[in-house]
Amino acid sequence: MVQSFGFASTEIRDYSGAAELSLNRSPVMDLAKRLIPPLFVVLWATGFIGARYAMPWSEPFTFLAARFAIAFALLGIVLLAWRSRPASLADAMHGVIAGMLMHGIYLGGLWWAIAEGVPAGMAGIIAALQPLMTAMAAPFLVGERLQPVQRLGLLLGFIGIAIAISPKLLTPETANLWQAVVPLAVNLLAMASVTYGTLYQKRYLQTGDLRTIATLQYVGALIVTVPLAFIFEGLHFDGTQTAILSLLWSVFGLSMGGVGLLLYLIRRGQVSRAASLIYLMPPAVAIEAAIAFGEPLTLPIIMGTAVVVIGVYLTNRRTADVVPE
Repeated sequence: MVQSFGFASTEIRDYSGAAELSLNRSPVMDLAKRLIPPLFVVLWATGFIGARYAMPWSEPFTFLAARFAIAFALLGIVLLAWRSRPASLADAMHGVIAGMLMHGIYLGGLWWAIAEGVPAGMAGIIAALQPLMTAMAAPFLVGERLQPVQRLGLLLGFIGIAIAISPKLLTPETANLWQAVVPLAVNLLAMASVTYGTLYQKRYLQTGDLRTIATLQYVGALIVTVPLAFIFEGLHFDGTQTAILSLLWSVFGLSMGGVGLLLYLIRRGQVSRAASLIYLMPPAVAIEAAIAFGEPLTLPIIMGTAVVVIGVYLTNRRTADVVPE
């Protein structure tokens, strides 16, 4: 889990053109790079916890529109303070499109589907499809091919997820799944959107200031969520302490922290490796839910998590480099 995603050197770049600083390899910098993947998993998993806190107090599109608007404003201030160079017209367009795919359609569809009755266990299985979908599409869209050990790791990750959430698939709410065909289809569409968005990001946005790209992505996210909030919702948001704290964490912990780490991982490593970390989300959510809500850690969750960790390790081994086409 503490693999470095194949980053060959530690390099800090100022894309404003002012300077470029390359640092020699050091134990401290190596440790910092190794901590990025597990930190990303911990932050990203809190999104599910935050959704559980926020769902009773706000409609999904309204909450997400507020989250994206605040993140856009804060990142805009950061860009001005650092005097970042504006993106080219092409990069701006790609950034907006990536934001529509990775944030607007993905999170909008996922939150709406859960609000409309898709069981958490089924949503976990659908989320676990992303690494497999990414690995299958990567050879065609970004020229990445996986070695056999990486394919085995992806398969083990999916098996581990199935073991971990299997008890939830037997709950009464799952038995009524066919009553939520449309939400389930939307959930699948959302997962396909973030899969393609990740590959799109890897293909078209390999250069440029990540702060600028992240800011542009929230423009794309707002293009999707604001019209949906006005058309389908009453813009309901209760200003309770829980709702406000959930919103603040969604902005700072997820939209700025988690997304920034994801963009870094996509740029610096193989996209299929970055996507494989999604396998760790359901087990991580289970652990965080046990801490936050006292939910029990069952034997299937523990066993499934062990299998998932092995699968992610195999997918992210240093020796598993990209095989040229």
